[in-house]
Amino acid sequence: MTKVTGAQSLVNSLEAAGVDVMFGIPGGAILPAYDPIFDSKIRHILVRHEQGAGHAATGYAQVTGRVGVCIATSGPGATNLVTPLADAQMDSVPVVAITGQVPGPAIGTDAFQEADIRGITMPFTKHNYLITDPDDIPRAIAEAFHIASTGRPGTVLVDIAKDALQRMTTFDYPKQVSLAGYNPVTQPKAQDIADAATLISQSKKPVLYVGGGVIKANAAKELLILAEITGVPVVTTLMARGAFPDSHPQHLGMPGMHGTVAAVTALQKADLLITLGARFDDRVTGKLSTFAPNAKVIHADIDPAEIGKNRHADVAIIGDLKNILLKLNPAVKEVLSKVQPDLTPWQNEVYGWRSKYPLGYDKPADGSVSPQYVIERIGKISGPKTIFTSGVGQHQMWASQFIGYENPRTWLNSGGLGTMGYAVPAAMGAKVGAPDATVWAIDGDGCFQMTNQELVTCALNNIPIKVAIINNESLGMVRQWQTLFYNGRYSNTNLESKRVPDFKMLAEAMGCVGLRCERPEDVDKTIEAAMAINDQPVVVDFSVHRDAMVWPMVAAGSSNDDITTVRSMAPVWDSQEL
Repeated sequence: MTKVTGAQSLVNSLEAAGVDVMFGIPGGAILPAYDPIFDSKIRHILVRHEQGAGHAATGYAQVTGRVGVCIATSGPGATNLVTPLADAQMDSVPVVAITGQVPGPAIGTDAFQEADIRGITMPFTKHNYLITDPDDIPRAIAEAFHIASTGRPGTVLVDIAKDALQRMTTFDYPKQVSLAGYNPVTQPKAQDIADAATLISQSKKPVLYVGGGVIKANAAKELLILAEITGVPVVTTLMARGAFPDSHPQHLGMPGMHGTVAAVTALQKADLLITLGARFDDRVTGKLSTFAPNAKVIHADIDPAEIGKNRHADVAIIGDLKNILLKLNPAVKEVLSKVQPDLTPWQNEVYGWRSKYPLGYDKPADGSVSPQYVIERIGKISGPKTIFTSGVGQHQMWASQFIGYENPRTWLNSGGLGTMGYAVPAAMGAKVGAPDATVWAIDGDGCFQMTNQELVTCALNNIPIKVAIINNESLGMVRQWQTLFYNGRYSNTNLESKRVPDFKMLAEAMGCVGLRCERPEDVDKTIEAAMAINDQPVVVDFSVHRDAMVWPMVAAGSSNDDITTVRSMAPVWDSQEL
């Protein structure tokens, strides 16, 4: 075999793994790899910060379903990937990170730009490697992509010593990967399917509790079939928005801390939760001991570690959700042909809550722009095929509430880690993965100021994303909590973003089109102006009402029974009603 450097072997391995794009920044320890990258067919996008590289890889992966790839040097380059790797792992996104490391003999000596990135990231990567022998590079890359993309998707880090990249080796990419002890279960057990079908046929108040795993498994079509076979109301979590069409008559909306009254209450009063790819996280359950107290649970998931972690499962189904639903649907159909429970009273009840307590918002009394209105109009004007990313906070919740999602992989956000600064680089990655789609980043003025430098990357690389800054000159969600729970003592949440910086001028300085909207009557025409520009990134500074709040709300640590819809924090329901 022809001898190549470890660096060439790395690039050959990435090509063999099917990589078409990666996001990164060169530096000393990873520099040997950048020489063969120069000649590679893989598109390398030079970002302005490694955090941007990681979030861009995540956005690319979420839109395409493929593994996202980021690359960085040792020390601070690698540690700047910590946040996006933790973020992607929490949201089960397949990402492979390649990092350079100091030469093998220098490891452990506190050499210049040395950091034990393998040790640092071990708690929040699915697996990681430290490679000091160039012969190990092809195997490690093949395994990394296999691990990241199979079972429950996740992040894998491959840290490669600089001298391993420089030394000579032979390139021999594995034809298949077999890892002892790593055999994700993809096919469900027949008995579990039968038990689940029986339980569904016995339920009078069932709810389909749908999580992001349905999207990861590309099982939205099968979910729709199950819902229509059974007539069961559906709730979709923050990570599952788009897995089930918002316009479908069985959809109740999003559950959780800022979910709809109908979705939250349906879970509380259900006698059966048909849980698909969801993990019973605290933002959905509220006070766990009071969550859905009378419900039995069917829990279907690819990850056996999730079963029983937070809530006991009466029927557990381990496997790929698409495979599960392909078997569960005919089983349920057969059982219901013999025993058809009358769900009409339950349906009337939950759809009554949906009608009585719809999502809504008040127009600001001072005539300023409502942030909910801005986001709602962006969704209406852009249409259901648009891809939306968001930062974290009030604008994230409003984007999940007031945009209608009809298709999977059109809503990208940092659900588990709650990472400010996610939206712009994730939108960049999403646009690279889906170049023909319109991609809007719905961002807050706080989040935007963390990673907006990636607009330079977008401008220079012809990645025409659109950014809506919901500018309330505050760390809005924190300010909301200070209003409700800290007597309006606004400690360090005033960003003064309507004064400094000038976002329109900042956007223009970074090679983008900058727009500004300050009046309600200008919202539509400003959005339409942004939509008409498709050869440059566009940034719109929407100056919005400062004290708009996210409702409904379940206060942290409270029971979902205490969901409130108004500033007074009075519960919607009398305790005896539930």
